[in-house]
Amino acid sequence: MFVTAKETGLSGAINNVTQKQKTASFDHIGIVEKVKHQSFVLHAAPKGGSQKQPLADFMKDQAADGQRVVVYRLKPQYRNTIPSAIQKAESMVGKPYNFNYILNENSYYCSDFIERAFRKDHIFKLEPMSFKDPKTGTTNVFWEEFYRKKNLKVPEGEPGCNPNGLAGSDKLERIREL
Repeated sequence: MFVTAKETGLSGAINNVTQKQKTASFDHIGIVEKVKHQSFVLHAAPKGGSQKQPLADFMKDQAADGQRVVVYRLKPQYRNTIPSAIQKAESMVGKPYNFNYILNENSYYCSDFIERAFRKDHIFKLEPMSFKDPKTGTTNVFWEEFYRKKNLKVPEGEPGCNPNGLAGSDKLERIREL
């Protein structure tokens, strides 16, 4: 489940430095788990940290923020990795949200949560992060200020992932917008 990006704030800043496809811009991601007749979204979010949320509640939250949800599915040859990814994601539920967006073993941001869930099977890959505005080639002002306030160095080039990068995986196929 990929959530469309907003134009401003953190959402817009994430999208500004990570958007790869003209037709897709995302700032959040989760994985659906079906349990009997119920569906849940396993994801890491600023409100609630790493969590298992009923799908209906997840959809309401996105709609309340004016965002849409686009469903992607693993291509058939990779679907056998889903059970172990769900199991790994379940093991991460309850961990706090990673507000620094620097890989950490004790907290997760959304795409980090999903990449780790599938890491054993190499479905997604970590890539050098960039916080540079593609139009200017300089560090995006939002990110300079964001990390300055945290007294941290902008993690330019450090390994990481983001929703747009994961959406661009050749192991996924876009299904439809909900």
